[in-house]
Amino acid sequence: MKIAIISDIHDNLHNLVLALKIMEGKKIEQILFLGDFIAPGGVKILAGCGIPVFALFGNNDGEKYTIVKTSLEERSNLTMSDKTYDFFEIDGRKIFLTHYPPLAKPMAKSGDFDAVFYGHNHEKNKDKIEKCLIANPGEISASKTGIATFGIYDTKDNSIEFIEIPNAISLKTKEVDNYRKEINFEYSKTKSHKF
Repeated sequence: MKIAIISDIHDNLHNLVLALKIMEGKKIEQILFLGDFIAPGGVKILAGCGIPVFALFGNNDGEKYTIVKTSLEERSNLTMSDKTYDFFEIDGRKIFLTHYPPLAKPMAKSGDFDAVFYGHNHEKNKDKIEKCLIANPGEISASKTGIATFGIYDTKDNSIEFIEIPNAISLKTKEVDNYRKEINFEYSKTKSHKF
């Protein structure tokens, strides 16, 4: 089974829609979302996209009431966890999902999972700890790296392929970067993203 692994939408609905169109063409049967919708716009798109979605909360998700309420609507394809980590079993694979990188390696080292997926720092990465795949799909938002990506996890061979989203837009611009330098603020050195 092919499963899309996505993280950190950060309200970039343009990139989310582009990702969903790619997923349709790749016959994705499940989406696992690792947190940071921000607001309910992305929730509504995922709830109505036609592919089952299992989602976690991230550290930046506001309006949790509306997010949960949307997931509980009759036509919704979205199942919302009440945590920033959870367990998912599908196609004989045991998967640990978390928004936070510090939880990923210990869970992979436990030997209890075939795959561990995490988000939060927006940086695409994959590794293996013994037989456990550990991966971050990058960011849908393209707000930190400037590149919008997601992963396609294949349960047959426990592998992940990263997909870069063509025609994605990013709010990471030279103007923003230059202004941050002027005010002496560097995004990657903020407390919440220092891992």
